[in-house]
Amino acid sequence: MSKVDTILEIDLFKKLLKFIKPYKHIFIGVLVAVILLAIFGALRPYILQQAIDQKIATKTIEGFLPYILIMAALLIAEVVCQLLFIYYSGYLGQSVVKDIRVKLFDHMIRFRMKYFDNSSVGVLITRAVTDMERIADVFGEGFFMIFRDLLTMLVVSIVMLYMNWELSFIVFLMLPLVLYATRLFQKYMKRAFEEVRTEVSNLNSFVQERITGMKILQLFTREETEYKKFQEINSRHKKGWLKTVWYNSIFFPIAELSSSITIGLIAWYGGLNTVIDQTASLGDLTAFIMMIPMLFRPLRQIADKFNTLQMGMVAAKRVFRVLETTSQIDDHGTLEVSHFKGHISFKEVRFSYVEDEEVLKGISFDVEVGETVAIVGATGAGKSTIINLLNRFYDIQKGTICIDDINIKEIKLASLRTQIAIVLQDVFLFADTILSNITLNNPNISLEDVEQAAKDIGIHDFIMSLPNAYHYNVKERGAMLSSGQRQLISFLRAYVTNPSILVLDEATSSVDSYSEQLIQNATYKITKGRTSIVIAHRLATIKKADKIIVMDEGKIVEIGTHQELLKIEDGFYRNLYEVQFLKEEVL
Repeated sequence: MSKVDTILEIDLFKKLLKFIKPYKHIFIGVLVAVILLAIFGALRPYILQQAIDQKIATKTIEGFLPYILIMAALLIAEVVCQLLFIYYSGYLGQSVVKDIRVKLFDHMIRFRMKYFDNSSVGVLITRAVTDMERIADVFGEGFFMIFRDLLTMLVVSIVMLYMNWELSFIVFLMLPLVLYATRLFQKYMKRAFEEVRTEVSNLNSFVQERITGMKILQLFTREETEYKKFQEINSRHKKGWLKTVWYNSIFFPIAELSSSITIGLIAWYGGLNTVIDQTASLGDLTAFIMMIPMLFRPLRQIADKFNTLQMGMVAAKRVFRVLETTSQIDDHGTLEVSHFKGHISFKEVRFSYVEDEEVLKGISFDVEVGETVAIVGATGAGKSTIINLLNRFYDIQKGTICIDDINIKEIKLASLRTQIAIVLQDVFLFADTILSNITLNNPNISLEDVEQAAKDIGIHDFIMSLPNAYHYNVKERGAMLSSGQRQLISFLRAYVTNPSILVLDEATSSVDSYSEQLIQNATYKITKGRTSIVIAHRLATIKKADKIIVMDEGKIVEIGTHQELLKIEDGFYRNLYEVQFLKEEVL
């Protein structure tokens, strides 16, 4: 690992430690348990050595019982410390992860839409779920375990030197080999785990997208093609994991062999010393044979736990990369608005999703209070972009957008969006009840409010016809409802909030005639007396609009009423009407 990588790892660990502050007492308690475990573990061989040399070797039974009692006390103390260590290190890890996960989710839900446009849902799910569990292991199975093992090795080494420096020297001769092997192991395992985490993200992303789009796959009979793609990704995932298995299969036998060779040397050299010149005692031999695994086993465990630590640090790096992403809409507004009159003004607004590729090219228009304005134009003309900008899902590059003569950037973001309700063409419903999908768990909206709103726009009977009525679970993405029914739910969701301004991306082309009639009635009801902007797909909506804005290639080319625009010879709207809407009127 280079010096730069080491510094980055330290900085990353410091970021994790900041989340420990609320649990510093638990952290300190776990460290104390670790220290006691190391001391108690090293004392047992020493007490055994004393018992052998002082009592067993001299065949003295008197005073032997205290040694047994001390050994028993040390074992009980070790068990208690081990229990406290395992529980509270795990508790600490899960507590820290809970806090990081909450912060991550809170951070992500405030990202601007552009971030989600360029990000894979599967990758973000991996960051919020799988990667978090790996971070928990940093504390539960990584950092504290490694610290415990290192401390055990240090204490055992000191006890060895105190007992017999010659035998200690033999043991320490083998340590550099194991330490070098451990270092190489850590280096290659880190690379392997980075590869594994990348492939896990790719796998999650691929599976999530294919399951979401399963209807399209089956409709176009792409099952075999996607199956082969999945096999490729899964093979790369397997290859990454097999690297870790290969490194483990090399390292652990080397560590085990080193330990066995060391025990053999101690038995040979120590045995000779005991018999010939008596520079080593029988108790020394017994204690050293007992302590060698305590010295070498932690090295193997450190390598194993280092795998866990590496996976956790790789996961933490990915999570903090998201946490440190600054993709939020600047919410520097100071005005809290409880109600808008509803006057909307776009002045020379320019905007692009991609730099140097303008979607809106200096558009200007006004929507008067209580007016319903329809926006029409070909696909890609910039109609939906206007909706996104009005709600500040994206920020404009030039120009101003005002509501009631107030620049929307001066209004607090939550206050702005509370007063603007949107009914999107692509309706999204959560796997929950109809009531929860309408209120979005807003405690200020009661069931009675929802029922009254449903009656107002004429869809109460439709909801009551469903099993469990308002408590009917629509399942994921509203799969239990038709597209028309989902659209009706979205209308009610917008209406029940009593917004000052309403924006409709009206789409009824794929719904049955009954649902379409209900939607048309609902549209009329919720736009009545309220400033409304409608991206119009149906002739009926356009005719009822107070004003029509015609867009083409990011520019406003015509503005007027239905009748006024039809009078323009070879006009955009007239051509659009004759090509698209006239057929509908004839039908």
